[in-house]
Amino acid sequence: MNTNREISQTSAQVYVDEGLRQYMMRVYNYMAGGLCITALASFLIMNSPTALSLFFTVAPTGAVSLSALGWLVLFAPLIMVFAFGWVISHGSLKQVQATFWGFAAIMGIAVTPTLMAYTGESVTRIFLITAAMFGAMSLYGYTTRRDLTAMGSFLIMGVWGIIIAMLVNIFLQSSGLFYALSILSVIAFTGLTAYDTQTIRRIYSETDSNDSSSRKAVSGALALYMDFINVFISLLNLLGDRR
Repeated sequence: MNTNREISQTSAQVYVDEGLRQYMMRVYNYMAGGLCITALASFLIMNSPTALSLFFTVAPTGAVSLSALGWLVLFAPLIMVFAFGWVISHGSLKQVQATFWGFAAIMGIAVTPTLMAYTGESVTRIFLITAAMFGAMSLYGYTTRRDLTAMGSFLIMGVWGIIIAMLVNIFLQSSGLFYALSILSVIAFTGLTAYDTQTIRRIYSETDSNDSSSRKAVSGALALYMDFINVFISLLNLLGDRR
């Protein structure tokens, strides 16, 4: 009897582990797809003078300023993050996925001025550094037995402070504050990578329907996508080689 019970428990554990593995792979696949769409959108804008002129004005010195539409696109990702929660709760799975892909595309437009300010080699180097940092912290969040809830709550409050300070600095144009916020962003979002990964794993349930599991996967992918993008942009601001 004990042997049969042990076999049953082992089989159930294998089933859960396989389901969790597939679920996490779905999260990372969504995230990777989002990054690809962001990169493609930015590439298309940078290589299309007509599209570029809709959002940005490039001065002979290379300085980039935003048009009215450019300002709208700059703040659109922040608005869409709030809207995403409503779509997750009330929209269909296709609407959830479409919102995620649309968010990734708009983010690609929003980060274009930043990418244009740095050399291609620099952007590639920082991307690889970010990927290595992200991979290490996500692995830590997945494997650690330490509860990261308290750390995550503290970092989330810190991110709100960073966002407010960044909005203020749009008008102050303080280079010192800009670099300080970039350093804080790297620290905050690197830590959040581990916290979000642990949270994504924790909310998994083998009893979830395919629809529920997919919604969780897209939501988790968005959290990790935001962590990656923010670390990447912040490191680029700190370590990138300007054109």
